[in-house]
Amino acid sequence: MSDRAGSSRKRTALWGGRFERGMAPEMEALNKSLPVDIRLWPQDIAGSRAWARALAGGGVIAEGERDALLAGLDRVASRLAAGEAAAAKDEDVHSLVERLLYEEAGDVAGKLHTGRSRNDQVSTDFRLWGVDAVDRVGEAVRGLCRALHSLASRSVDLIMPAYTHLQRAQPVRAAHWALSHFWPFDRDRRRLAQVRERISVLPLGSGAVAGSPFPIDRDVLRRELGFAALSENSMDAVSDRDWVMELAFVGALAGAHLSRLAEDLVLFGSSEFGFLRLDDRYSTGSSLMPQKRNPDVAELARGKSGRLTGNLVALLTLLKGLPTSYNRDIQEDKELLFDSVDTLLLTLPALAGALETALWNAERVAAGLDDALLATDLADYLVRKGVPFRESHEIVGRLVRRAEEEGRGLSALPDAAFREAHSAFGTDVREVFSWERAVEARAVPGGTARQALMSQLEEAGRRLAAP
Repeated sequence: MSDRAGSSRKRTALWGGRFERGMAPEMEALNKSLPVDIRLWPQDIAGSRAWARALAGGGVIAEGERDALLAGLDRVASRLAAGEAAAAKDEDVHSLVERLLYEEAGDVAGKLHTGRSRNDQVSTDFRLWGVDAVDRVGEAVRGLCRALHSLASRSVDLIMPAYTHLQRAQPVRAAHWALSHFWPFDRDRRRLAQVRERISVLPLGSGAVAGSPFPIDRDVLRRELGFAALSENSMDAVSDRDWVMELAFVGALAGAHLSRLAEDLVLFGSSEFGFLRLDDRYSTGSSLMPQKRNPDVAELARGKSGRLTGNLVALLTLLKGLPTSYNRDIQEDKELLFDSVDTLLLTLPALAGALETALWNAERVAAGLDDALLATDLADYLVRKGVPFRESHEIVGRLVRRAEEEGRGLSALPDAAFREAHSAFGTDVREVFSWERAVEARAVPGGTARQALMSQLEEAGRRLAAP
């Protein structure tokens, strides 16, 4: 600690000269945000370093004062990294950093806030954090995409029933199901990249609302802090939280995708389905029933999606009625977005691990294949014989009903039943009842044929390799 610490001021609030009395205890508790915004201290230090250099660059402070501030900020960073904030009673992270800077650098610390407001300061800190958060969430989403790609790669030859309305629909390759979850998360990654672009706008230099009156080179600040652009309007800059809501939205949408994937895993892992088995490391048991094996990783992920949606709604509600420029209500944005990012970074790796170690039960999957899944293929057979699709649909529907009434599979109906249904049915109708033939018939891009699926896998692999 600097030997100039004794000259630091006693008052630690960043305001208050026009007030005769201090805060009431209950107001102080309401006003304090340090427990939430303390995680922004690295960004606050980074922004303060850049501001000290900008003040010196504009001739506002001397180079020696700049160097003293930078050295003091380095020591403050060391103290905070060592846990100094644990017992701090400051109002917020900005007050904490300034108090510690006074202790480390002495009265020159009072010059650091020249031309700067907590309004543009916190906006800058939060955006710096946001860029890093987007990158971390993006990598976590990539990890889940990688796990889905891996599951698909080892599931190409397994044919399973696909479902609509939770009713068996048509046969598909299991890899096709896995990739049906890959693409929504790939879109989430691209949305995150778009949000990152809009986060990377520097508000520092906007002051409280009207801009800084000192000759600060904001473009130098932008480059030093790694932002892509400068804010265009100081009033908008200090209150703009569009990016916060966008990131919360992407998080909520990713949560919906997580929930849908989790629901499939819960269903497919149940005794009634038995298609997939989650590894013991991602399952739990019952405190009462020894036989239970619960897919808690999926259920927890499904539950977390509601939290992500709630945070988005809370942010929209928070910001919808505010007047122009900065208002203290905006303080609530951080806790909500921090929670969304924390929730994603907690949930995505766990579900990725569950998918990486999941095993298919080929016998149970095969048992789920029912002749009725090929009803559309029967209708297509008639179409190829010249029967209009609407007519063929009606004909096959009657065959399905007859098979159900007789308690047999569609393929078990006698040849006579097909001929009675329509004269276009020939002896080659039996060729329709092939799972491999059915999936191979759908060779269009995005379909279930092997070639189409391998193209899809290759494209997914290219997406994973891209930044």
